[in-house]
Amino acid sequence: MQKRKRPVNRPRLFLITPPTFDASSLAGPLEEAFKGGDIACVLIYAPGANSRDLQSAAEKLVPIIQAGGAAALIYGDTQVAGRSGADGAHVDSSLEDIKLAVESLQPAKIVGGGGTKLKHEDMECAETGVDYLFIGKLDLEEQAETHSKTLSKAQWWAELFETPCVALAGNTMSSIEAAAATGADFVALKDAIWQHDEGTAAAVTAANALLDKYPFEDIG
Repeated sequence: MQKRKRPVNRPRLFLITPPTFDASSLAGPLEEAFKGGDIACVLIYAPGANSRDLQSAAEKLVPIIQAGGAAALIYGDTQVAGRSGADGAHVDSSLEDIKLAVESLQPAKIVGGGGTKLKHEDMECAETGVDYLFIGKLDLEEQAETHSKTLSKAQWWAELFETPCVALAGNTMSSIEAAAATGADFVALKDAIWQHDEGTAAAVTAANALLDKYPFEDIG
């Protein structure tokens, strides 16, 4: 297998909303976050919400995300992704669900996949044609540092495969560096952004400053 070739670049920021949130209350901090710098996409992550509540939240948040120049992704519901005008969906429930999402949404919309445990599952996920592979567990309680398994898998993936990958960092700013050093295309953050002492704009500025330290090299 050939190693991937990448232009000189650096990882971009992938934001994830808190798992429980009030869309009206989150709208302000979300809009403020874009004042802090580059954000590639925002995943609207509400695993416990029903379709109606998720639709309502998406209608409030998707325009803010898109106005900021980022892609708006909906977690686990391709129908809401379509109805809300979002840019795509993130699916991690099963390989079959990922395949169905790819069939129903692409090429018009982005489909991200994850929820894998083993390396062969990562490859099966990528073979569906997803736009990115998410490495890390969204449903686990966040720790200060990036999980060691996330680091090892992201580095392995980034060195060998063409499909972009997202590495889930921890809930501290310092965790960004270890995730970025893997060569992942995106670094995902949750609480490190939303619970930052100086607000979301300052958090995004700080995150981008750290990501700037990790340019991709041509490793072919």
